[in-house]
Amino acid sequence: MLVVGDSLSAAYGMRVDQGWVALLQGRLKSKGYGHRVVNASSSGETTGGALARLPRALERHHPEVVVIELGGNDGLRGLPIAEIRGNLDRLVELATASGARVLLVGMRIPPNYGPSYTREFHELFAEVAGRHSTALVPFFLEDIALDESLMLEDGLHPSPAAQPKLLDRLWPRLEPLLAR
Repeated sequence: MLVVGDSLSAAYGMRVDQGWVALLQGRLKSKGYGHRVVNASSSGETTGGALARLPRALERHHPEVVVIELGGNDGLRGLPIAEIRGNLDRLVELATASGARVLLVGMRIPPNYGPSYTREFHELFAEVAGRHSTALVPFFLEDIALDESLMLEDGLHPSPAAQPKLLDRLWPRLEPLLAR
């Protein structure tokens, strides 16, 4: 399994073993799945940066499942929605063409980017997932982002206490993609 993400998947602000990706490896083992999780996430990653790195990661690891958790940094930089959508489309296409099943993880951005941009940003994840018949987690930080007790002091990144909740948010969409 390959996880391609940004700081939310790279365990920003905590030990790597506290992050949801490390917790995922433990859950897979405890439930009898033989998958090895490769975390190719990087803090600050954009869809464009991941697009440049994904072909090599697919070639190197030959994953059965690819989790794509990207887009937040693109949105915070105000990149054009069409560019973000195109990059996510291509990421899903590359992963699918390699034979992997894909889980796309959606994100939202603060409303200060304007109602139109904010709405279009949120909708693009469902559009991409629908176009490719890909599993989707609509909003990764649902019930977490607005709970200060689950966020680091920066208000942008989930705390160690939030990591099991992030994994629980993904699991119902991820488990059907796994083969024992």
